[in-house]
Amino acid sequence: MLGHRKLEAADYVAILKRRRVLIIVCLVVFPVLGAVSTFFLPAKYLSQTLVLIEQQKVPDDLVKPVISSDLDSRLSSMKEQILSRSRIQPIIEKYNLYSTGHVTMDDRVDLTRKAIDIKPIRSTITANKGLPGFFITFTAKDARTAQLVCGEITTLFVNENLRSREASAEGTTDFLKGQLADAKRNLDEQDSKLAAFQRQHFGKLPGEEGTNMNMLNSLNTQLEAATQGLARMEQDKTFAESMLAQLQASQTPTPGLGTAPEAPAPIVQSPAFQAKQKELAALEAKEADLTSQYTPNHPDVIAIHRQVAEAQRDLAQMTEKPPAAASAHVAARPVDSLQVQQIRSQLRAAEIGIQDKRREQQRIQAELGMYQSRIQSSPQVAEEFKELTRDYGTAQKFYDELYAKMEHSTMATDLERRQQGEQFRVMDEPNLPDAPSFPNIYVFTGGGLGLGLLIGLGIAAFKEYKDTSLRNERDVWAFTRLPTLGIIAISGEIPSDHPTHPNVWERFRNRFKKTPAVKTDGDSFASARG
Repeated sequence: MLGHRKLEAADYVAILKRRRVLIIVCLVVFPVLGAVSTFFLPAKYLSQTLVLIEQQKVPDDLVKPVISSDLDSRLSSMKEQILSRSRIQPIIEKYNLYSTGHVTMDDRVDLTRKAIDIKPIRSTITANKGLPGFFITFTAKDARTAQLVCGEITTLFVNENLRSREASAEGTTDFLKGQLADAKRNLDEQDSKLAAFQRQHFGKLPGEEGTNMNMLNSLNTQLEAATQGLARMEQDKTFAESMLAQLQASQTPTPGLGTAPEAPAPIVQSPAFQAKQKELAALEAKEADLTSQYTPNHPDVIAIHRQVAEAQRDLAQMTEKPPAAASAHVAARPVDSLQVQQIRSQLRAAEIGIQDKRREQQRIQAELGMYQSRIQSSPQVAEEFKELTRDYGTAQKFYDELYAKMEHSTMATDLERRQQGEQFRVMDEPNLPDAPSFPNIYVFTGGGLGLGLLIGLGIAAFKEYKDTSLRNERDVWAFTRLPTLGIIAISGEIPSDHPTHPNVWERFRNRFKKTPAVKTDGDSFASARG
């Protein structure tokens, strides 16, 4: 009947009534078999320990931990390392695990791995649902062996956590030290380049444009004043020369000499005197350049001051002591009057002043050229200086960040060495099991009950599917698509469509509502049912 038409609730109830003996037998036999099998299976004992994860004792805002990976991933990594053959095989050999029969070491390692279980404990209090701890369990055929092996595995987890954290912290510190050394070397190179650039372009650096402009304006004023002073001194010299010429022209010959008055001898400068003047001018120009670049206490400035002073002293001595030929010539001339001598002294002083003014002009013009060159080259220098300072700032920032990270890593490493960081603490030591965890008679009995129910229902369904007998009017209609004229009860069973059945009149009325009766030559009642 099953599978030949759509079933209703009454059909399922009827099937259960017909197959109740089969289902009851399965419900009784399989639980009994499950309970009996527990006496023949080998017993297994489970030892368990609880390991809590303690956070570091120093607050995180004081010493940041260098290990920031998820605890779940670290626990999985440690589990794989501990369950490796190099760790498991010594435990197998120590406690002679799974040595019965012809079992290879590879099989023994696999069986030991399957007997180990790690169960993380999720926090229900903290907001981040962290991992406060985990259970470690080991299953063995002997209770004492299960306890000892569970303790060994727990020790491996605790030691591996300490070792891995310390190694990770030390590795991070060593890596940061190497990076810090490279960053310092790069920073020193950038610092040397910047210092060399500042020395090479002294006075042309950004921020000195205002100073250069002020110095340029001041030098222009000084040059103008020196030019005006030189013009006045040349006028004074011209006036003194005209006065000297008039006096010499009006001067009478000296009695007793018998000679006519001679024209005033021109002031003759020797080549040595002129060379000394040129040397002094060059030294003064160099002195002005060095004074603008360095402080008065700089060794180069002190040395140039000394050289200028010596050159001025030599020039003054050459001016006071004219050459011998000139002295002889003067001695041969007639004695000049006091006024003529004063004018000649004024002329000599004017010539010296004019030379000084010219040297001052040269010095000012050299300084003007230097400051003009600085102002003209300032944009290019500023661009190069900006690039250098940007590279130097980047190197300095990178070095400072690495230095701060290295300091934090050093403190974290010292924290791990002192065992003040995150640790695994054994809360409950591995227990010695009093009863075997496998086989459990209650579990086997319940499993047998469920299995018996499934098998009983499955067999009943299969039998119903294979059964093709017609049991009621709906079965007849499903197979023949013909109306039923009458039903004969079997063994006193009242068919569902029998007049004495409680639901027959209700179904009869519903059928007449759906299909109205049509009178034909045949039976009207039969045609209505059809």
